[in-house]
Amino acid sequence: MAVTHDDDEFRDRLGTINEEGKRAWVYPKKPSGKWYRYRKVVSWFLLLFLVAAPFVKVNGNQFLLFDVMERKFNIFGVPFWPQDFHLFVVSMIIGVVFVALFTVVFGRIFCGWICPQTIFMEMVFRRIEYWIDGDRSAQIKLDKQQWDAEKIRKRVSKWFIFFIISFAIANVFLAYVIGSDSLIAMVEEGPGNHISTLIALLIFTGVFYFIYAWFREQVCIIACPYGRLQGALLDDKSIIVAYDHKRGEKEAGRGRIVKNENRLLSGKGDCIDCKLCVHVCPTGIDIRNGTQLECINCTACIDECNSVMDKVGLPQGLIRYASEDEITKKERFVFTARMKGYTAVLFILTGIFIGMLFLRNDVEATVLRLPGQLFEHKGTVISNVYTYKIINKSAKSFSNVYFKLHNLRGNVKLVGKPYFNVDKEGMAQGTLFVEIAPQLLKGDKTKIVLEVYDGTRLIETETTNFLGPRHFN
Repeated sequence: MAVTHDDDEFRDRLGTINEEGKRAWVYPKKPSGKWYRYRKVVSWFLLLFLVAAPFVKVNGNQFLLFDVMERKFNIFGVPFWPQDFHLFVVSMIIGVVFVALFTVVFGRIFCGWICPQTIFMEMVFRRIEYWIDGDRSAQIKLDKQQWDAEKIRKRVSKWFIFFIISFAIANVFLAYVIGSDSLIAMVEEGPGNHISTLIALLIFTGVFYFIYAWFREQVCIIACPYGRLQGALLDDKSIIVAYDHKRGEKEAGRGRIVKNENRLLSGKGDCIDCKLCVHVCPTGIDIRNGTQLECINCTACIDECNSVMDKVGLPQGLIRYASEDEITKKERFVFTARMKGYTAVLFILTGIFIGMLFLRNDVEATVLRLPGQLFEHKGTVISNVYTYKIINKSAKSFSNVYFKLHNLRGNVKLVGKPYFNVDKEGMAQGTLFVEIAPQLLKGDKTKIVLEVYDGTRLIETETTNFLGPRHFN
């Protein structure tokens, strides 16, 4: 007999909340199939990249580094400084627009295929759980089992491995923040010499352990704002993991297989109500209820449904990547005006960002008049005192740096020696005097251009003001 739904109970609560309002633990069935194999390839590649990125160096620079304390960042081996903050702003805007475009076209596919939370949960921690506790039915049985020797052994083994992996993840993330060289040096020196760092590591280890051992899918449902964002971005033309309700329900609704029954004559849909698509879902939803906040587009239900369709002799694709218009109106995918608008904005912003990267200097010079100091007469010249700061963003050192006046004749005298060094990815600062004959000044405030040289090579120019007397005798 066909399955019907009571409108008062249909999708009236989250899949992870039971009737008493308490959390319903999700025991997903171990997925398998074509899409799962594709996801494993993508996940292993991303995991390898995540672990290796802070330890790979390009021209001596860590491939990815986000050292907030030292205000130093490396992106793909290129060092960036706080003076490059505008580049980060533009890149973040590009990221937001890209995510918006991707969501408009493909729904929440990022969550199922690329998000680190999903990759770690499904491809690392969940697979360990399958290995120790077994598949869905074995996990349910073990959870209800009394605390005997078998349960204690399995629980302690799983929790210990989860802790070790969480500690490893915390160390990898620490390498992104303080640098892999610093992390390796701390390991060699021993944790006793870095107690504060060890405490911070254990705190983050506890956070990761809490997330992957207990909080799990609640991160996607409660903590992550992306699920709410997709509700504002999706429309009937977005390609999502969708249940073909036209085919699955037909006139008489879905129903289980009955021996010798002709489903064409009975009017039943192709869905045999096996509920395996629900059992395999890592967030515990029923995809047959339509697009839902909790769906992360992981494709586990697609693989499971295709496997069932093969067994009962029905065509695959009852659950598939499709838009609502494709299912209800049989319309092919169309690149809509909204998608074109997002794409145009993305291309414009990307072009601006690339242009800004090419215009970015490897050297940043700042020359400022010393606060509270006026000009000074020194014989036949007027002198102003300045502070300077030279930031070397490149991977090579400068060994003979000095200043020259560009637009006026005059002298530039450094306090100390006549030139200085700037280490690679380093900074140098100090004091200098600029001396100019009064007859060359255009008034009480004259713009001067200082050139910064490394030997005979001009590496940067900086403009500042030179103060002089209002009238000359």
